[in-house]
Amino acid sequence: MSRRRRLPAPPATQPFPPSLCPMVESSDERPTQHAIVNELELVEQARNGSETAFRTLYDDNVDRVYRLSYRMAGNADLARDFTQDTFLRAWERLDQFRGDSAFSTWLHTIAVKTALNGLRKHGRHGKREAELKDGTHMAPDRRRLDPLARDRLRGAVDGLKEIYRTVFLMHDLEGYTHPEIAAALGMAEGTSKARLFRAREQLRNALGEEMREYVR
Repeated sequence: MSRRRRLPAPPATQPFPPSLCPMVESSDERPTQHAIVNELELVEQARNGSETAFRTLYDDNVDRVYRLSYRMAGNADLARDFTQDTFLRAWERLDQFRGDSAFSTWLHTIAVKTALNGLRKHGRHGKREAELKDGTHMAPDRRRLDPLARDRLRGAVDGLKEIYRTVFLMHDLEGYTHPEIAAALGMAEGTSKARLFRAREQLRNALGEEMREYVR
């Protein structure tokens, strides 16, 4: 019988990195092959009970997990809760990681499911504090939106059905690729592309002619 791992202190009880402020910037960083190899080594050490190895995995991934949770929740408190739950579940399910994808991809799948389930449990999407202008994959002129226009855009995004909003937030705001989104949400790449197309179409219709240029 395998030895039961002792759960480390929940990550959220530790100070979040300085970069984790409400106005977070998106990143296009992708794990290199060398990083993936190191991840696999760290995962194996963590499986054998190394809290230090798991803490390294946490430090390497917490920023992006928090950003994704924050985008989906639109609320810093919920995002911290979802981030903590994501890493706790990852720790408890390390034996389920098979190495077919990068650890970060597997972790983001847990993060998405944790956020979606958490939002359903709360019965709301939270008061959206997340600024939509931070997305590096959105139309460039969107960064110059005045506050009223930004509120309209935020409201339009919040008005999307969950299946469209999630893909839109992941792709256009956080820079996830369609293969990553497909893996995280358990869908085909073509479905991810179709939902993004539909999300953008609905946003353009909701925003009207004067703001269509802000949704590419």
